[in-house]
Amino acid sequence: MKSLNSIVSEIRLMEDKVSRETSGLIDEAYQMTLYLKELLHTAREYILREGFKDQTEEIEFFRDIKPQILGKLIYYNKVFRIETVCPVKDGKMYQKFFTSQLQVLKQEFKEQICGSHFYRYYRSGRTDRDQEYFMRGKINYRDGLKSYVFEIDHRFSTYYDSKAARIMANDLIYTYLISKINPEESRTSLLGDAESTKDIFWTDSKNALIELIYALYASGVISHGKIGIRKITLVFQVIFRIPLGDIHHSFHRMKERAGTRTAFLDHLRNSLEQYMDKGL
Repeated sequence: MKSLNSIVSEIRLMEDKVSRETSGLIDEAYQMTLYLKELLHTAREYILREGFKDQTEEIEFFRDIKPQILGKLIYYNKVFRIETVCPVKDGKMYQKFFTSQLQVLKQEFKEQICGSHFYRYYRSGRTDRDQEYFMRGKINYRDGLKSYVFEIDHRFSTYYDSKAARIMANDLIYTYLISKINPEESRTSLLGDAESTKDIFWTDSKNALIELIYALYASGVISHGKIGIRKITLVFQVIFRIPLGDIHHSFHRMKERAGTRTAFLDHLRNSLEQYMDKGL
C-alpha cells in the first residue's frame, strides 16, 4: 500500500497536470472527479484483496490516506456541480448565487460536523481513540450515529473516515466560495488592515516568485502538502498584491532554461550563506 506522502504527491501532480491541460474550472473539476473516483476504487480493490499488515497500517489508511482521496473527490465534485449551475459570470446575481451556496455550506457544517465529539477529536490532533474511530468493526452504535452508517461498505470504511473526509472537503469548499464571492475579503482575512500592510510587496521578478511557489509546492512543506498549487499561488498573490497570470506556462519555460533551472533558489541560498558568514 502506498504511503500518505506518496498519495498526496500523486494527487498534487495530477492536479498540476489537469490544471495545465484543461480550459477552465468546470473541465478541471470534472477531470479530477474522474481521476479521484478511480483512485478510490483502486484503493478499495487493493484493500479488499491484500488487507493490512497490522493495526498501525489500517489506522493510517482510514485516518489519513482514504480521507485525503475522498475529501478531494467530494470537493471537486461539489465545485463541478456549483460551476455548472452558476447563472452568470459576474454581477449581483453571481454574488447572490455564491453567497447562497456559502450559506448552505455553513448550515451543513453546523448540522453535520460542528459540535460533534469526533470533530473536536479530529481538529485537536488527538490519537488516543484512533483504534475506535479508524479500525473496521469498531463502530459503537450507542453513540447515536447517522443512518448513513448502515449504508457504508464496512469492508472499506470505519464510518469516521468519511467524517474526516467531509471535514477536509468543507475547508476546501469554503475557501473556494469565499474567493468567488469576494476576492478582497480573502485579502482582508489574510492580511488584516490594508493600511498596515501596504508596504509589503514583491520586488523581484514574477518568475522568481513562481519558482519559489513551485519549490514550496513540490516539497510539500505547506499544510503537509495537502493543498494544491492554485491555492498556494492565491496566497502569494494576495500577500504581495501581484497577479501571476498563467504560472504553469511560466514554470514550463523555466524547465527549458539553459544552465541552472533554479536561478532564484540558488540566489536565495547564496544570499543566506553570505548573511550567515557576516555573523562569524
